[in-house]
Amino acid sequence: MRRIGLAVVLAVSLALAPPLAAAQQAEKVYRLGFLSSIWSTATSQVVAAFRQGLRELAWVEGQNIVIEYRWAEGRSDRLPDLAAELVGLRVDVLVASGAAATRAAKEATTTIPIVAVAVQDPVALGSVQSLGRPGGNITGPTLTGGLAIVGKQLELLKETVPGVSRVAVLWNPANPMHLQHLKDTEIAARSLNVQLQRVEARSADEFDRAFSKIIRGRVKALLVSEDPMFVAQGTRLADLAARNRLPAMYGLRRREAAN
Repeated sequence: MRRIGLAVVLAVSLALAPPLAAAQQAEKVYRLGFLSSIWSTATSQVVAAFRQGLRELAWVEGQNIVIEYRWAEGRSDRLPDLAAELVGLRVDVLVASGAAATRAAKEATTTIPIVAVAVQDPVALGSVQSLGRPGGNITGPTLTGGLAIVGKQLELLKETVPGVSRVAVLWNPANPMHLQHLKDTEIAARSLNVQLQRVEARSADEFDRAFSKIIRGRVKALLVSEDPMFVAQGTRLADLAARNRLPAMYGLRRREAAN
């Protein structure tokens, strides 16, 4: 988690003038925007590492920097308005956590530097031209794993649950990265002779319906896609899987995810 926070700090520091002296620091207080889909334990850990990294580079909140936080409370449809609000505050750098927040930030500004966090594949998302030469106003670390990671997840499920031939994939249609994730999952499933059942959930209110569909589908295991909302609701998802005696594989350990 600290590595993610420090990577963000390094990207942010490139967009800000270095605080060379106390007199220079007093001349301008820089303003950062932090945009995320949801607040969770994982997000708090990223923010803590982010703030600590800033302090180590002499950026101190309340002295030479101000951070404006905006959380969409799990509602991706709120992100465009929140991004526009941060742009209206004339932030010097905009940190966007997650694919949906990054897309909203990109649509809100083409001039303010954007640091994207916890985006699995920014190229597929259309945020950057390439990882080596992103172009535009977006930079940051990536969680790119793609087909290789999904294939390993399904392989581990088959080893854990001998004879499994049908797996449910829980995904969030509001997450712009999930269509690509589903494509990768389907490719990996074919190579492992596994049939997939797609099950949607845009919010925690849809979990009970989703699990009812999963059970009716007579699947033998569950693969939960990487998503801020799923991470925040990890305990409930694990409880539902256990209650239905359904072995489950999750995209990220809770402490690693950022939202």
